Amino acid sequence: MKNSANYYLGKNRIKWLYIAGFFFLGTAFLLGIMLGSTPLSLEEIADAFRKGAHASAGARIFTYVRLPRTLASLVCGAALSVSGAVIQGVLANRLASPSMIGVNAGAGLAVTLCTAFGIFGGWQLSLFSFIGAFAAVMLVSFGAKRWGASRGTVILIGVALNSLLGAVSDTITTFIPEVAVMSSDFKVGAFSAVTYQKLIPAMVVVAAVIVILHTLHNELDVLTLGEENAKGLGLNTALMRTLFLLLAALLAGCAVSLAGLLSFVGLLVPHAIRRVAGGKAWNLLGLCALYGAAFVCVCDTVARTAFAPYEIPVGIIMAYLGAPFFVFILIKGKGGHSRD
Repeated sequence: MKNSANYYLGKNRIKWLYIAGFFFLGTAFLLGIMLGSTPLSLEEIADAFRKGAHASAGARIFTYVRLPRTLASLVCGAALSVSGAVIQGVLANRLASPSMIGVNAGAGLAVTLCTAFGIFGGWQLSLFSFIGAFAAVMLVSFGAKRWGASRGTVILIGVALNSLLGAVSDTITTFIPEVAVMSSDFKVGAFSAVTYQKLIPAMVVVAAVIVILHTLHNELDVLTLGEENAKGLGLNTALMRTLFLLLAALLAGCAVSLAGLLSFVGLLVPHAIRRVAGGKAWNLLGLCALYGAAFVCVCDTVARTAFAPYEIPVGIIMAYLGAPFFVFILIKGKGGHSRD
């Protein structure tokens, strides 16, 4: 009876977490659309749908500025949160995230190279971002496994890789001034330069990858049991680890191609969701997508409105929130070696 009651309470809690997540997401989206240096009314937004983008100044702001920016914040939040959850599960380290183990930096270097060669958006940017992210995560994963590195050492390898890739990017911007002009917001993360040309390919890829990950939720659960247990259950661990890291890198690469180097999202959101919803992949991935999207959207709205008429990059807001949280879980979790 006790187990049945606990099961029912667990299912009920998950249901309410999803309801709250959708409410949070909808509220964040509405606030993101309406608030800014030029507040928009619901009537102006409705005019954009009824009469077209050129019906009024408010309709133009909604169509060409506020809507792509808000959608981009939702896409990036979902992508980085789900990517962080997958990387943490595969590497068995709750401190692992796209920004901590060099994934974002690898994608960032690829974007810098693309910019240097005159590629500023579209599928090419997302493709090269993915290649850079995947190369970085595979280097950290296989390097750590080959050298027998501990879970804590994986993070240190990632930090070192972050520094190396960042130095290469800085070298490129030093010799190509045009890239340097565009790289300031990119380094901290911002949505001010998002266009539909960048947004649509990334949105399609992120949605497809999240759906694919949900279909593989059982395999991810088995993989997080550990190498020997997963093999004992018949899972091809090498293949599945590579596949999951590839999909996580694809999500992170799309986010970086849109907004630059957003930090701590892939660490903070998955960790918080695990605390309240447990580690089952189906619920973890879905809730990370919901709450991660809403969280980044709210942070971007705050970045646009808190110091109006001035605007600060959203990455700065996330750094203020994420850095203390990282120190907290580092101390409390003793290096992120938790197995839950």
